[in-house]
Amino acid sequence: MLEAIGTVSQRWVGSPVARKEDQALLTGQARFIDDLSPIPGIRFAAILRSPHPHARIGRIDFARARDLPGVRGIVTGKDVADLIGPVPSVVKAPLAYYPVAIDRTRYVGEPVAVVVADTRYIAEDACDLIEVEYDVLPAVSDLRSATARDAPVIHEMAGSNVISRRNFIYGNPDAAFAAAERVFEFSYSYPRYASTPMETFGVIAHFERAPDRYTVWSNFQGPFVVQPLMAGALRVPGHRLRLITPPSSGGSFGIKQAVLSYIVLLAAVSRKTGVPVKWIEDRAEHLTASSASSDRLGTVAAAFTKDGELTGLRFKNTANMGAHVRPPEPASLYRMHAASNGCYKVPNISIDNELVVTNCTPVGLNRGYGGPQFYFALERIMDIAARGLGMDPAELRRRNFIPADVFPYRAPAGAVFDAGDYDAALSELLRIADYDELKRRRDEVRRTGGLFGIGLAAGVEPSGSNMAYVSLAQTAQDRGRADRKSGANASAVVTVDPSGQVTVRLCSTPNGQGHATVAAQIVADALGLHPNDIDVVTEIDTLTSPWSIASGNYSNRFAAIVVDAVAKCAKQVAQKIKLLAANALEAAPEEIELREGYARVRGQSNKGLPFRKAAARAHWDPAGLPDNATPGIHEAAIVSPPVLGSPDDEDRIASAVTFGFVIDLAAVEIDRKTGEIRIDKYVSVHDVGTQLNPKIVEGQVHGGFAHGLGAALFEELAYDERGNFLSGTFADYLCPTAVEVPRVEIGHVETASPVNALGAKGMGDGSSMLTPAAITNAVADALGRDDISLPLNLRRVWAFANGHEVTPRPMAAQARAERTAVGGALTGSGEVSLSAPVAEVWRRLLDPSELAAIIPGCRGLTQDDPDRYSAQVVIGVAGIRGTYHVQIEMRDKKEKSSVRLVGKAFGALGFGSGSGFVSLQPEAGGRTRLQYRYEADVGGKVAAVGQRMLGSVTRYLIAQFFHSLERRLRPAGGEGWRTWWSRLRRHGRNGGGP
Repeated sequence: MLEAIGTVSQRWVGSPVARKEDQALLTGQARFIDDLSPIPGIRFAAILRSPHPHARIGRIDFARARDLPGVRGIVTGKDVADLIGPVPSVVKAPLAYYPVAIDRTRYVGEPVAVVVADTRYIAEDACDLIEVEYDVLPAVSDLRSATARDAPVIHEMAGSNVISRRNFIYGNPDAAFAAAERVFEFSYSYPRYASTPMETFGVIAHFERAPDRYTVWSNFQGPFVVQPLMAGALRVPGHRLRLITPPSSGGSFGIKQAVLSYIVLLAAVSRKTGVPVKWIEDRAEHLTASSASSDRLGTVAAAFTKDGELTGLRFKNTANMGAHVRPPEPASLYRMHAASNGCYKVPNISIDNELVVTNCTPVGLNRGYGGPQFYFALERIMDIAARGLGMDPAELRRRNFIPADVFPYRAPAGAVFDAGDYDAALSELLRIADYDELKRRRDEVRRTGGLFGIGLAAGVEPSGSNMAYVSLAQTAQDRGRADRKSGANASAVVTVDPSGQVTVRLCSTPNGQGHATVAAQIVADALGLHPNDIDVVTEIDTLTSPWSIASGNYSNRFAAIVVDAVAKCAKQVAQKIKLLAANALEAAPEEIELREGYARVRGQSNKGLPFRKAAARAHWDPAGLPDNATPGIHEAAIVSPPVLGSPDDEDRIASAVTFGFVIDLAAVEIDRKTGEIRIDKYVSVHDVGTQLNPKIVEGQVHGGFAHGLGAALFEELAYDERGNFLSGTFADYLCPTAVEVPRVEIGHVETASPVNALGAKGMGDGSSMLTPAAITNAVADALGRDDISLPLNLRRVWAFANGHEVTPRPMAAQARAERTAVGGALTGSGEVSLSAPVAEVWRRLLDPSELAAIIPGCRGLTQDDPDRYSAQVVIGVAGIRGTYHVQIEMRDKKEKSSVRLVGKAFGALGFGSGSGFVSLQPEAGGRTRLQYRYEADVGGKVAAVGQRMLGSVTRYLIAQFFHSLERRLRPAGGEGWRTWWSRLRRHGRNGGGP
């Protein structure tokens, strides 16, 4: 049991109360953004997106789209630029960020125009009718190419793709490394991946005049620190941009903070078109263009004594921001900065940070936000050092843990760790895992030639972020010229109506974590009620809610800060109820206790008043209230932890209010023949302070582990070397399912935090930060090598296990990188026997009417000159159907012998180019043997959503072409379609396709 709030004993906090939210969710009664139709006259938007990673926008022809019945308006980037300004960033490089391309596109999927129509279907059809002329520019898709000397510059005004560099020194790292008896260094790359919530982005935007103001409904998770930035971009005062969140949100894990771009865009579109506009993102849009975690290149070095004492750390971080620096970036690089010692008492640290832009989707919040990348570096170097020092990895960590008796502990970079006992947590982990038995099994498997490894990872979990930490991207001098920033306000409101019904309003905009349940538990304890008696309102309306710019759902702030506001507010209500009851019962307020729905005089069970009657007195009899009581019961509380101050001149800052502790262990066995990783055991021990609701804590642990597992084994947002996006469906972007997620054994060590009333620490990120490092450490231990990169998919692990070179690029991108001088990712060749002489086959191939009849999906072909043709071709890939505008040129013709066809195509599905060589040779019986080979490159939507099908689709279309040709050469009979298909599959090959 916890200490009392006032004199009320705790009964509900700490209990595994069933979630209040689940009945509506499980019965389909919950209301999400797509369920809302808050105003009449709503029209629907679809977004035309760039198929190119980098291109100048030329002529846009939307005449056919505008004439489509039901279209209400089409808004381009230049239209939007006339209405809004750029969204600012803390990085003062000349990078103007607009939520739509103005004159240049810088990543695949960047909005180019928005169509507003009576239905989403009409809007989508209209997008397909818009023709955009692009001047394609060179692109850079990864950090290595973006930082090369001859790299094309993405933002010309910036002059470089490296847009910020900062160096930090804490203690004396040079001296520590000079005196070190052992130094270990590790260079790594960390991939880009996403959150993939069940519900995608959604926005309903409404512009009104007199005065000019915007009302926007969206599943925006905050932080609302960007609301003033959005209002500034829309050129209205803050109170004229009203944001409303729906009652329910289908997950976020950070990514829905990026809805801010579409709030600004759709608000401007509503203003331009004069109608309220609704837009719901589809899954392909979400994977392609919503947001992502930052991929990173880095080096970490660690200085040790021979006895294993960690004396110094050096970090070099190069972080990919994507095409733009979108708020709150570059926070992903600075969230862990103040705690850059991790859970270790190392006194000397240096950090070099470099921000780079590339032709990829802008990055933003993702579960763990900067933690997975940071801990991959720190916890890998700890395992590497343990192996080099000949020490057990668990004992090396124990030797360097911050001791339990020094809390609160100020880290070298300024973080103040509130409470912890890391040694006890490690002991609990080793007990649950049966560590000695695991090591025995490892030795046994290795004796038989198998691959078995054990990996650990440990770290602190910052929760309740200081708004000011991102300003570390600026120098102290730059910060001094700006307004000071600090703190992290949280607010709560508790009201009791005349019937005694209690309502709580939060500022945390949950996305499924159970905030309403825990808030009800806290208030029920304070008021002596049941949690079911408490209604909790979690949606925010910035016009009526008591919000601040720190409000929102991020950095685990609910358990760290918001619960403190709820507890404080509930205490204020309890004191008022006691005052009212004491007046009615002729007792002193301090004699009143609230229990089981009654306000009673302590020790006199027969002398009491029902809670509802005590509350009713404040409403029905205001003239009869005690002199020190005010009418009604409407209490508000705002808290801001005093520890969260501004950065000092030495770049130190208390970046978060609580620091939980997590330590994970993974034991894996690897199949050398297939590269499969089998997780033999996974154990995770957490110190979250007081467990407010153990059932919810358990759910968060499992969820964080699943996210970390996906990052470790499956997930990567892949781009080719030209910036084309390759993983736009769940067929190419693989997420773990229930089948792939192993059992997790969970343990707890509780050290109550002293910084809030309930002793709780945040814990929503948890193993999402540590699982990639823990599993990689286990794989490295099994293989006996340190150059391990993520994700650990079958291909990569098989190469590791069998001593083959492992390329640093994604598989699909690497296939493209190995293309021939002329071609692209799709290559193939084959031959077919045709039932006509060479002269006749040649004539048919060069006859426009014959070509129109045999090209699959051809809707019209014209001959522009003797060797050049244009056509409209309808093709479907991966369930998406669209029209291509095709241009074909015949080159190197050798009469009745061979010809090279060079072509390009563009349309709603994307674009492509390539060449094919066809040769004809006579065969016996007046037949012709036709041989072909082709090389093609594709991009845009077709590349993003069809990677695993492109090779098959290409072979199918070629087979269909020759089947049609043979059918016209010999209409009355010949080989059947199945025979043709099997022959083409036998002879053809797809050299670079998926």
